[in-house]
Amino acid sequence: MILDIRFDFERKERLGIIEAIWGENKTIDQLKRISEEVLNNEEIVFITRIDEIKAKAIQQIHKDATFFEEAKCLVIGENSKKIKSEKSVAIVSGGSSDLRVSLEAKIALEIYGISCETFIDVGVAGIHRLFAQLDKINNHDIIIVCAGMEGALTTVMGGLLPQPIIGVPVSVGYGVSKDGVTALNSMLSSCSPGIMVMNIDNGYGAAMAAIRILRCN
Repeated sequence: MILDIRFDFERKERLGIIEAIWGENKTIDQLKRISEEVLNNEEIVFITRIDEIKAKAIQQIHKDATFFEEAKCLVIGENSKKIKSEKSVAIVSGGSSDLRVSLEAKIALEIYGISCETFIDVGVAGIHRLFAQLDKINNHDIIIVCAGMEGALTTVMGGLLPQPIIGVPVSVGYGVSKDGVTALNSMLSSCSPGIMVMNIDNGYGAAMAAIRILRCN
């Protein structure tokens, strides 16, 4: 079956953000054709959830393609319309197991020229590590929090700092953690007022939420 490519090239004009390409459920041929279409329109290619096999197949055609293995993201080209902002984003995660989602958010922000800093392994199981980094985190204007298990780190951050908090539940944990469902429900049930919650593992969505906030300020 021939893929009918309907990439949303007008999204950048409407919303100020580009359309990302979901790589996990697409074939190599589909990703090749979509990438070619996007590049022909002088737009950046940003593929999320792409594995190494698919990434290497794309790199054979596009030598300038960069594969971020830990984040499972691939980028070809440059974003022609980066956001000019002096504001920055902190990306905080409970543990190194949350790294893939954290890096997905970081790469998505950097595509737009947004300054960001990651703070890894500051989860509530060793909360002294968070307190040691709190002043540095507080220097940033928006905070993305990636956490698995019970997802408590998002609530803690929401109770300590006044910035917009964007929680990302991560599919990490034993048994009743249920691939991130417990963290998601915990964040949605948070007693910290005003935090925002993305879907499970949606680091890209968190980055786009941060960009929407930045563009309004």
